[in-house]
Amino acid sequence: MEENKQDQGLVHLYHGTGKGKTTAAMGLALRALGQGFQVTVVQFLKDGRSGELEPLKKLGARVFSGPGTMKFSWKQTPEEREQTRQEQTALLKAALEEPCDLLVLDEACGACGTALVDEELVRQAVLCRPEGREVVLTGREPAQWMMDAADYITRMDGERHPYERGITARRGVEY
Repeated sequence: MEENKQDQGLVHLYHGTGKGKTTAAMGLALRALGQGFQVTVVQFLKDGRSGELEPLKKLGARVFSGPGTMKFSWKQTPEEREQTRQEQTALLKAALEEPCDLLVLDEACGACGTALVDEELVRQAVLCRPEGREVVLTGREPAQWMMDAADYITRMDGERHPYERGITARRGVEY
């Protein structure tokens, strides 16, 4: 007998150099909340002040995000990198304690690629997820295992961005 694909949790991957990876993931989270699903969002490598987080929380999403003082990874000392790794891994562990229908792992590609989270724990969250759980991964450069695990793969490539003309990130658009 063929498995009911409608109820099967699938893996989504939004990756590439273009804008919109997090926006797509949060849009899916919003859609899931609108259908009564339980949603958990883990934001790696971000400070927890993105504009989409508060509305998602108000609608019932559980959000786990980094400390407000986080530096870019390439500006961190080895001690700061280890502390960040521990903090990011603790966020993921806490999130995995929560039941959910949709798990968004925002910037998981970058966090794994820079060793700022326990990649094996991320892999388990994806590959050993409970039946029916959708998982979303975002980031620039996914690991091969992420590509292999994904049921949906959307590559977002930037062709033009205002930053190239000196326009920095804008409130309500980029954050």
